[in-house]
Amino acid sequence: MTKKQTKRIIRILLFVGTAISLFFVPWILVRAWIRPLPDTIQEQLEEGIQYGFDGMIAYVDEAGKPPAFYAAGWKDREKKIPADPHALFKIASVGKLYDAVAITKLVYAGRLSLDSTLAYYMPKLVGRIQYADKITLRMMVEHRSGIPNLTSTPNFWTNPPKTSEEALQRVLDLPADFKPGKDYEYSNTNYLLIGEIIQKVTGESKFQYIKKSILDPLGLKHTFGSIHDVNMNDLMSGYYVGVKQDIKDTDYSSMIATAQDVGTFLRALNDGSLFTDKKEQEIYSSIYRYNHTGLVPGYQTIAKYFKDIDTVVIQFNNTTNFDGYDWNLAEIIYNRVVRIIRRQRKS
Repeated sequence: MTKKQTKRIIRILLFVGTAISLFFVPWILVRAWIRPLPDTIQEQLEEGIQYGFDGMIAYVDEAGKPPAFYAAGWKDREKKIPADPHALFKIASVGKLYDAVAITKLVYAGRLSLDSTLAYYMPKLVGRIQYADKITLRMMVEHRSGIPNLTSTPNFWTNPPKTSEEALQRVLDLPADFKPGKDYEYSNTNYLLIGEIIQKVTGESKFQYIKKSILDPLGLKHTFGSIHDVNMNDLMSGYYVGVKQDIKDTDYSSMIATAQDVGTFLRALNDGSLFTDKKEQEIYSSIYRYNHTGLVPGYQTIAKYFKDIDTVVIQFNNTTNFDGYDWNLAEIIYNRVVRIIRRQRKS
């Protein structure tokens, strides 16, 4: 085969590959991305509802301006209750930011050591979690422990565990995903164990410690440990694609909060006012991130701070699935909201 013929075949294969990939592109995502940017955040959320989200909330805190609240769609689809920007919401993995701050404060106070092992804090897990004597607290916070992810175990989402003990049972005696410190893999088991360690060291539940050390100093009165601590009428409904009924009563052990409470916490985290001093903040910076997203069935949260415009943007949407479609669509809408904010600042 000549060099010319080889190049021709390569071009044909590239063309065929591109054509096939385009055939499988979810065009609604492309359309959502390339549409002209609307004039306002409210219009952008209403556009999101047209793409299939039942309800959306946005909270924007620009430095020097009063916080702004936006909502579109339904808080409760069946009862036709409009979305409320002050509604409670399951914030899922965004709660890990609070956990990491709690760990930081305990390390700063000398009550925990990032270099102590899981075996040291929870000796009963030796032999039940591989490498327990090598996995440090730092590795768990940073998702470098290699402990299998409990939410990836069979039937976790359809038959969620009722207690942390039951949740932990799902990963005991499983082989490690990798040797401690040798790789990175997001694992919710790390943070279940972190909660247990906080309780053991403080003598109170993880959320009680978070409330005392983080929420109360910030004056946050609309953040809760679980659905069992709230008036369920205040909680935004959650919907999973293909399931008709509201699934907000299902307990996935998620923290609950309003967008404003999350936004206030996120600003304090990023501007350093949440910390006692620079040394405490340096501890946090060495172990965890400053922004986060969260997902449990029926609830998706995006919580980010943008330093260049000194702005916090929180977005909630209450319709999800796990094929990535709704996640990607929500991120497109979020990015467009941020673009609108940037454009408004320039005008």
